[in-house]
Amino acid sequence: MQLYNTLSAEERARLIDEAGKERLTLSFYAYAKIEDPKKFRDDLFIAWNALDALGRIYVAHEGINAQMSVPADNFEAFRETLEAYDFMKGIRLNVAVEQDNHSFLKLTIKVRNKIVADGLNDETFDVTNKGVHLRAKEFNSLLEDPNTIVVDFRNHYESEVGHFEGAITPDVENFRESLPIINEQLQDFKEDKNLLMYCTGGIRCEKASAYFKHQGFKNVFQLEGGIIEYTRQIKEEGIESKFIGKNFVFDHRLGERITDDIIAQCHQCGKPCDNHTNCANDACHLLFIQCDECKAAMENCCSTECQETIHLPWEEQVAKRKGLQVGNKVFRKGKSEALKFKKSGDLPDKPLAKAETKDIRQKIKVKKTLIGKAEHYYSKSKIAQFLIENNELAVGDKVLISGPTTGDQEITISQIFVNGVFSDTAKAGDQITFELPFRVRLSDKLYKILDSENA
Repeated sequence: MQLYNTLSAEERARLIDEAGKERLTLSFYAYAKIEDPKKFRDDLFIAWNALDALGRIYVAHEGINAQMSVPADNFEAFRETLEAYDFMKGIRLNVAVEQDNHSFLKLTIKVRNKIVADGLNDETFDVTNKGVHLRAKEFNSLLEDPNTIVVDFRNHYESEVGHFEGAITPDVENFRESLPIINEQLQDFKEDKNLLMYCTGGIRCEKASAYFKHQGFKNVFQLEGGIIEYTRQIKEEGIESKFIGKNFVFDHRLGERITDDIIAQCHQCGKPCDNHTNCANDACHLLFIQCDECKAAMENCCSTECQETIHLPWEEQVAKRKGLQVGNKVFRKGKSEALKFKKSGDLPDKPLAKAETKDIRQKIKVKKTLIGKAEHYYSKSKIAQFLIENNELAVGDKVLISGPTTGDQEITISQIFVNGVFSDTAKAGDQITFELPFRVRLSDKLYKILDSENA
């Protein structure tokens, strides 16, 4: 009986593309008392694997936390697998603002001690004794009350690109750091203030609201469904958004635009920008904010040291990082001393710029035609592989490589391998490879540029 993934991300992406069906990116959580998390985990894997559901899911004795990609055709069947459990009957599913068929490429369900690490060891703390849930309109009203204190229970790198007006945005790297900081900061307001809180999808606030009630706060409220559900409601009901900027998400998109306000800066040059990127140096992989110009100049790196490293022979790169523990550095987003314009903690409400398009990476308007898709990136040799699906490609053609994480990258083809041999042209059905200084993803598309003009 299959209880784990058998396909690679590349194989899964290929199957998704071949199926040509729409997928929904969604998230949900539920706090409950689960007696046997391991059995619960295995039962879910069997049910969801049969529906081609993918995602990253954590289960524990205290409940479940899930971010997933589900075929639209199987959505109701997927919901039925949740309804089979009493504690998930009628559960709210937060559907992403922007859909991407490649948001998740594996089904990973892990058993954890807790679904949200809180650092608490208080047996008297009841996580189900939560605060009052508020819909978008109610949240906006309470937000305008001068007797309200609003707190962002996300991490500093999330609030930096988007937050609610007037919110306290703790300078923390994880949820467990924020609880004692906010508790100490608000000690004098337990009786007479409305404590209003929010997070991405609601799960952190659910626990935070119960914690602050446990600490003696009288008037505790939370945004129902978090920023994701808030965005859906303001769009459906025509409500003014009190959230400004982007909502950071933890799949490869790294953000959903809520308003066209850009409130963050490129960490390298300081220009208005709110696009997160991972450093191309595998020994660093730091996630930070980088504009298109710096992305091109720095070759997707966070520092000159990392830029020099990626040009070393692969064996030297491996040797340099041998023994280094880099995993916990990845999420120190913007905290690197190499970055000059990092911000966290007390953040501004006023936008620095407006996004010109829905995809603010699109700096060039182009007349283009879709000719293929990315299949692989060979990090050692910096070779990108694409499949030509339509039309032809020739040496000298200008192409645009575009994707949610890669952004829009324009290059001129100077040399290509076609089906393993040098050639001047490629046609539909050919597999091509060529050198590329930046990593491509399976969600990236290859366009031939017919004409271009500055935006």
